[in-house]
Amino acid sequence: MAEKCESDKVSSSSLNLICPLCLDIFVEATILTSCGHTFCRRCLKKYDLTHQDLDHMVCPLCREITKLYANRVDDLRLNDSINGRVDDYHAKCGGMNAVLEMCQKCTACKSQRDAVSFCRTCNYYMCNECLHCHQHLTVVFEGHEIVSMDDVIEGKVSIGHLFEKCSIHKQENNDMFCEVCKVHVCQKCVLVDHLNHKIKNQVDFEQELRRKVTDLAQRCADKKAELEKNIQNIEIQRHEVHTAVQTLLDDVRQAYSIKAKELEENLRNLTEQINALKHSFDDDLDVLKSKDRQRIKSIYSSSTLVDNDRLGHLETDTLSAHILLCEELDAMLKEVTDHTSAEAIKKKAQEKRFKPADDTRLDIGSISGSDPKMKVIQCVDLRGGMRGMARYSNSTVAIGYGRSARGIDIIDSNGGKQQYSNILALNDMKCYELVLQRDGALCVSTGTKAHIYSRLGSRKAAIHVRDNRYVLRVNRSPTDEIIITNNGKQIYIYDPTGSTLKHTVQTKHDTEQAFITGSGLIVTSSGMKNELSISTLIVYDRDGNAGESLQAPECVYLYAAVDEQDRVYVASVDWENSSIVIRLYDLDGLNLKERVEFNALNMTCQDGWCYLVSLSPDMLAFACYEKLYFIKVSL
Repeated sequence: MAEKCESDKVSSSSLNLICPLCLDIFVEATILTSCGHTFCRRCLKKYDLTHQDLDHMVCPLCREITKLYANRVDDLRLNDSINGRVDDYHAKCGGMNAVLEMCQKCTACKSQRDAVSFCRTCNYYMCNECLHCHQHLTVVFEGHEIVSMDDVIEGKVSIGHLFEKCSIHKQENNDMFCEVCKVHVCQKCVLVDHLNHKIKNQVDFEQELRRKVTDLAQRCADKKAELEKNIQNIEIQRHEVHTAVQTLLDDVRQAYSIKAKELEENLRNLTEQINALKHSFDDDLDVLKSKDRQRIKSIYSSSTLVDNDRLGHLETDTLSAHILLCEELDAMLKEVTDHTSAEAIKKKAQEKRFKPADDTRLDIGSISGSDPKMKVIQCVDLRGGMRGMARYSNSTVAIGYGRSARGIDIIDSNGGKQQYSNILALNDMKCYELVLQRDGALCVSTGTKAHIYSRLGSRKAAIHVRDNRYVLRVNRSPTDEIIITNNGKQIYIYDPTGSTLKHTVQTKHDTEQAFITGSGLIVTSSGMKNELSISTLIVYDRDGNAGESLQAPECVYLYAAVDEQDRVYVASVDWENSSIVIRLYDLDGLNLKERVEFNALNMTCQDGWCYLVSLSPDMLAFACYEKLYFIKVSL
């Protein structure tokens, strides 16, 4: 049996040495600086584990906030006072548990003798005299259950719930609990200081708290199982994520491989161009060398004939011949040596520059100064008389029919054809003009009206120009505004939906087509295939200010296209001579400045409406009645 403590030893609870969290003697008592409440350091660390996302700690007792720093609980200072008292207590009690080592006094009388027994019925500790009374006053105490303190200390029996005595009302047990003040009180304290507070019997309160703790423990176990299951599911999802990301990476690598092949082809082409330039310059320089060597040879031969020891014995005819040779040699020697041609070739080579491609093209670039060229890469027979053409993609056009055929065809640069089937109503309708917007919507001129259809085929709006003297022509701006012309002296600019007329531009000539550049300028063409007027190109701003007109000769008709770099291509079609010449112009303010006249193309010039469209910076499409040509451009 554990040795009894001396009478001057006091219980740990009276010294406030019990941690409010673990309900045991303090171990490394640590103080929360904001409120001064003290807890075991290990208890605070466990408590902090559930609040790692916070930069502070909320006191479990009073809810005050204590700021935490990098080392969190380890940065909090120890409560040296409490820790000293804990050390003193352990030294006095030999390190035994406070409840077991404390010397319990008799609570049945005022003698303050050591208790030797405990009555479970009365809930009193009893000294020897009180035990004697309990055992002999059977009328009063008959049936009471008494246990020995030795058995209690050795743990052989349990005395059940022990109540502390009230510090104010010494004989009263603190058998009640005030939920407002969070303290144990006796019944007298309830009547004096806690009258209107929420009071519970301590046993009931502790049983309720124990049930709550049991419920929380079960919920913790359930939540732990749920979280572990969720962790397993997260790993499953991680595998799916990795699979999806790998697929994405494979797609990117495949796309890169395709683009890399295109760039490698571009690199080969540029290398071939540069090598061709090198050979060309070498050939030019070799010609110069050859000429000079031939002159050296001629001079040497002549000088050999002239410089002869037998000149003094020449006959008349021989003398005349040598005189002639001398004159020819003199003339050869007077010829100016070409010191500049080789330098000119060097300068021409040094003027060559590499021009990187812009951000809109998957291309390395081009060599400036090389000869601009155009080449027809595909000729396609159309199924009827073409009336309208629009860019569908970088290598595809949409062709509208309004004569012997109906509907719209989609044709690519490889010659592939398919009918545009999104809008079934157009299959049997005349399509005089068309343009596709960036969202896939289609604007179609059926003659007197322009209809706008969604990408899925539903009709969204219809545009009707009041002064409708001719077939409506449609186009779009880089921001999807709809441009309407009708061979009159006005250009109508609608919003992308076609429901609002935003702007009208007055023109000098009857205008058939209009293109809006990225900078907002308007390139117009007028008098196309109209014997009453000269075919003309004019550039306007939105206020109607015009630049100088570009006029075609008689019987030549101009068809324009603006590419995404605001360069203007113009096809001059000579119907009488059946020839087509395409030129490239740069915009110089409101004027067109010719940059390149391309080589003549082998294209059939049929009578009827023509059309020129820019598909990309290096691809044009030209249509003429029942023929469509895809043209590769090299600048």
